[in-house]
Amino acid sequence: MSETSERVKTGIPGLDGILHGGFIPGSNVLVSGGAGTGKTIFCMQFLYSGAINFGDNGVFVTLEERPKELRHEATRFGWNFEKLQEEEKMIIVDAASSKAGLPTTEPHAIRTGLDINALAQEIYRVTKRINARRIVIDSVSGLGIRFEGIAAVRNAIFKLSSLLRELGATSIMTSEVAQGSTGFSRYGVEEFIAQGLIILSLTEQDRELRRSLVVRKMRQTGHSLKRFPFEISSSGLVVMPGGEL
Repeated sequence: MSETSERVKTGIPGLDGILHGGFIPGSNVLVSGGAGTGKTIFCMQFLYSGAINFGDNGVFVTLEERPKELRHEATRFGWNFEKLQEEEKMIIVDAASSKAGLPTTEPHAIRTGLDINALAQEIYRVTKRINARRIVIDSVSGLGIRFEGIAAVRNAIFKLSSLLRELGATSIMTSEVAQGSTGFSRYGVEEFIAQGLIILSLTEQDRELRRSLVVRKMRQTGHSLKRFPFEISSSGLVVMPGGEL
C-alpha cells in the first residue's frame, strides 16, 4: 500500500500516533457512534486545534445543535469559538434552526428549510471566503428529518461528499447509530463514501461506562486496528494508545 507522508494533525492527544501522523490531507472521515460518545466534541477539537495550533481556518456545519449551544459547549474546554468567528478563522453554518422551524440571527445560516442545494452552496461559499482547510458536518443523521425515503437521504449525503472532495479540505462527517446496532452509520452509505471511519463507543465494564475508539478504515495509510480507551477531560478528548482494549 502506498502511503503519503503528509498529514493533517487532528489535535487530539494520542490519536495521531494511531493514524501514523494524522489524517490524509483532503480526506473525508466519518466519525460514527451512539448518543453521548463524544462525536461533536471530537469535531470541535479538530477545528479549534486546527485554527489555533496549525493556522487552518475551519467551517462547522451544524444540523443538530444550534450555534449558541456549540459556543457554550466549547467554553467547557477553554475553546473560544466566538473569538475565532470574529477573526474569521472559523465560520459556523446554522442548518439546525431551520430544520427545527426556528428563527436564527446567525450570519451564516440556511433560512428557508433544509434544502440540500442551498446547504451545499453555503458550504462552498464560506469555505472559499476564508480559505478553510478543515470542514465538519455534524451530523448527516440530521438530514433524515427533511427528506422522504432513505434514497433521498443517501442522495443528499452523496452530494455533500462530492462537494467536500471538490473543495479539497480535510473534512469530518458524523453519523449517529442506534444503541445496539451492528451498523456503522444511520443510512448505511456514509461509511462507503468516506475515506476514513472512526467508531466511538460507550461500553459497560465493571458496572461503569467506558469510552473507546477504533479506526475501522483509513485509506492511503496504515493504522492500528486495536480498540483504544479515551477520556473527555477538561481540555477535550485524550486517547490512551498504551491502553488498548
